[in-house]
Amino acid sequence: MKSFLIDERASGILAHITSLPSSFGIGDIGHASYRFLDFLEQAGQRFWQFLPVGPTYSFFDNSPYMSCSAFAGSPLLISCELLIEQGYIKPNRIDNLPEFDTHRIRYDQITSFKGTIIEEAFALCKHKKEEAFFQFIDNNDWLDDYSLFMALKKKYSHQGWFDWPKEIAERAPAAMKSIRHELQPEIDYFRFEQYLFFSQWDLLRKKAEEKDIKLIGDIPIYVGADSADVWANRDLFQIDPDTNRPTHIAGVPPDYFSATGQRWGNPLYRWQSKSKAVQDKLFVWWKKRFQINFKLTDIVRIDHFRGFADYWSIPAEEETAINGEWLNGPGERFFKDLYRELGDIPIIAEDLGLITKEVEQLRDKLGFPGMKILQFAFDDNADNSFLPHNFTTRNCVIYTGTHDNDTTLGWFLSDNISEDDRKRIKMYANRVQHDSSPIHHDLIHLAFGSIAALAIVPLQDVLGYGSDCRMNIPSTSTGNWRWRCGSEALNKEAAAWLKVKTELFGRNAAVQSSENGNET
Repeated sequence: MKSFLIDERASGILAHITSLPSSFGIGDIGHASYRFLDFLEQAGQRFWQFLPVGPTYSFFDNSPYMSCSAFAGSPLLISCELLIEQGYIKPNRIDNLPEFDTHRIRYDQITSFKGTIIEEAFALCKHKKEEAFFQFIDNNDWLDDYSLFMALKKKYSHQGWFDWPKEIAERAPAAMKSIRHELQPEIDYFRFEQYLFFSQWDLLRKKAEEKDIKLIGDIPIYVGADSADVWANRDLFQIDPDTNRPTHIAGVPPDYFSATGQRWGNPLYRWQSKSKAVQDKLFVWWKKRFQINFKLTDIVRIDHFRGFADYWSIPAEEETAINGEWLNGPGERFFKDLYRELGDIPIIAEDLGLITKEVEQLRDKLGFPGMKILQFAFDDNADNSFLPHNFTTRNCVIYTGTHDNDTTLGWFLSDNISEDDRKRIKMYANRVQHDSSPIHHDLIHLAFGSIAALAIVPLQDVLGYGSDCRMNIPSTSTGNWRWRCGSEALNKEAAAWLKVKTELFGRNAAVQSSENGNET
């Protein structure tokens, strides 16, 4: 297998699409994303990383890591402006918008607003015979199960599929034939919704390619129990055949983030099944999942990569993640089979938390770059592997922090950092004790100056924002995923500062090309 290694030193920004400025209460994959691509270009950045883009549930606080589909796109990200340009709604439809919060996402308000807009577009266009729409249906075999699942969710007042009538929950052929006929209009609507998402995403990819900016997506290793994937493929998951609920669920044992571990609640895959039919079907499902993600992005980060080496299995009746056990995942053979089917697949391995030598060996055998987090580096241990002077390979991605961390400014000022820690951090960045330089600038300096091939900085750290702009607090169930960036923040000054730092450390493509030309 060919190791995935970024050919040149480069850098980028981590910003979820929902956080981008727009006039519609939430970022979208239309002009909000186009403007952010402009900012990235002005700042000399070559990569944009974002969180998973699947449909979200209010029940799970609209976490992008708990979706109802591993394949579908979130309708909340559909651009109203592009709907006008594509002829799906009339221009005056957005003349009098609701009053949206400019700094926090109000998901109930956005869900209602976007849903109404898309329904109007569907009503206006459902009689049109668009060849591209029918091609989209034919080319996406996951769409049938997903659109029926969503139509059933609507019919049964958004109950979990395991609480639907037994013959529907268990997909009895006669019942399925009847319900498909009954719900055909709703099924067509959800197909249309996905057609809009993917047609708009194609435009976004073209915009990014024009600017030579690579998109980094994110695959959560697990899917939600109440998802089209589990409902349509119960045999691939550890599901009780009598209750249709998980017998064992995913999570991690106690770690840096939580003393009781993290009990995620996702059903586990049947990696250890002795049935060849189950193993083959599970591989095909995963292959399709990678295929659709690489249609959306250039690179994929696998969240909780450790789960492919070994995974924490928690009995579903346990209230915390403490009482579980490690079991073997599919390992190297799984990825060798994927390489044989798909060719070289550029993957970033999220290798944080409790990581064993076996996990590191799997990552290195596959050639996947791991992650280095600067906020984890300063524990009074000069041998800490997250300190840049301890990096042993450039085949890694360095971050100041991730979506699960506090912002760098919030972290630095928190009670978790002692005054001695603060002095040591400043000293490591070669700043004098009373230097008033912003800490986020210091950590960006350290990240960009490291040997890591790729440096990624959360947008909040580029802008120097505090804890009130944090994206997520692990092990909390409410109040996350709501941060929005104000349009005034993505200004020329912020872009210019980042571009200077990018060029200083040779992470700018134009600078490298010029230098290489001089050498020859």
